[in-house]
Amino acid sequence: MEQPLPKSWSIHTRPEIIAKYQILERVGSGAYSDVYRARRLSDDLIVALKEVHDYQSAFREIEALQMLRNCPNVVVLHEYFWREDEDAVLVLEFLRTDLSAVIRDAKKKEGGVRVGEVKRWMLQMLCGVDACHRNMIVHRDLKPGNLLVSDNGVLKLADFGQARILMESGFDGDNNQQVPVEQNIGYQEYVPPPLVTVPDAHSLPNQGCNNQAEEVTNREEYLRQLVELKAKRHAMDEADKETNTNDGYSSCLATGTISDIDDDPLKSSYSYEAEEGGDERTGALTSCVGTRWFRAPELLYGSIDYGLEVDLWSLGCIFSELLTLEPLFPGVSDIDQLGRIINVLGNLTEEVWPSCSKLPDYRTISFAKIENPVSLEACLPNRSPDEISIVKRLVCYNPANRATAMELLNDKYFNEEPLPLPVSELHVPLTKNDHDEDSPGGWNDYDGMGSDSDFDDFRPFNVKTSSSGFSIQFS
Repeated sequence: MEQPLPKSWSIHTRPEIIAKYQILERVGSGAYSDVYRARRLSDDLIVALKEVHDYQSAFREIEALQMLRNCPNVVVLHEYFWREDEDAVLVLEFLRTDLSAVIRDAKKKEGGVRVGEVKRWMLQMLCGVDACHRNMIVHRDLKPGNLLVSDNGVLKLADFGQARILMESGFDGDNNQQVPVEQNIGYQEYVPPPLVTVPDAHSLPNQGCNNQAEEVTNREEYLRQLVELKAKRHAMDEADKETNTNDGYSSCLATGTISDIDDDPLKSSYSYEAEEGGDERTGALTSCVGTRWFRAPELLYGSIDYGLEVDLWSLGCIFSELLTLEPLFPGVSDIDQLGRIINVLGNLTEEVWPSCSKLPDYRTISFAKIENPVSLEACLPNRSPDEISIVKRLVCYNPANRATAMELLNDKYFNEEPLPLPVSELHVPLTKNDHDEDSPGGWNDYDGMGSDSDFDDFRPFNVKTSSSGFSIQFS
């Protein structure tokens, strides 16, 4: 029997909301939002009401979901409420389970997830990420807990509070004019006009999928643009070899700042978000995003000049976990995370990723040379060469070498026996009970935000000081 809800919750003071929805229970809570299960009075539809306490997170999520409203593998935003001086409330479709529950449930049965199921889950993830990247949206927090699953097996990307809209280097989104490349290096964030608060709820049109022929054309154009972007990034990497200097930006990750050392050790150490560095209008990105286990190495080394490829790394880690039912890199801190990655892939050098030495923290943090890396093959025992290949095409150091979602959608792996199962035949857990603290996300831990301390006592290290600062070497 459902317990009566305390009326002190701010969402209950919003007449425009309670006139349309009956709030049933709170199903998730975090630093930036609270999520409630509710019933729409007009047709008894069960929905999720997400009350977002942070302006920027609300703005990002609304904008991204509006752009992606026709994608079947992205959670549906029915409408939203946002008045001046009040938190935004997003009305989302309610999905009671997620991919982390699928993985957790598979551990309990012999044989894990069937290959046909693995392929269908992968295809749905790729379709969702492809839709994001065709719109130049980088999610920045892909993980099993943010991949919600409907009762009939449809997987949907959710939690776009950390998403960004990126634009190609050299293009000014405000005035549609080309700007000198030296003033706008790499991917930059697209900063839309300020969001105007509205007096009433905004309903989104319930549009179907695009025409199939138009979709094919869009995909071909998207693939062409990505090829061009990859070529330009490769050219930039080659140019970086000639001008190998630090970009001058400091990082909030993997550095010995007072804020890192003084963090409350009882706070969550698995994911968090920080404010964007610098002036928001400049479009500067932050490395302090995502959940550590799925965070790309460029973020761990403090990059603020990154692109869609950070999502592709996360996707590779998720695919690996789906295949083995265990996280690929379960680090306990950012330094440990880097150490685990290096133990598997080998040391990060200019040979494997040109210009990696320009990453903000590359010269601050160093690891002992790994003579015999574990290799991804060893991390994926009893998996087929094609499955290992899929993961290796995503989990690689150089972002320019990571396969795009579109490229993987066309991979022969998905056209070979056993074929992907129909969505209707996927096994969907009945509940999300026994939520895993090590993989926060979904409705039960929608934010999962906390802070990290990167100097926990997990491995020996030496600190060397110099006139220009200090460096840390881990053994």
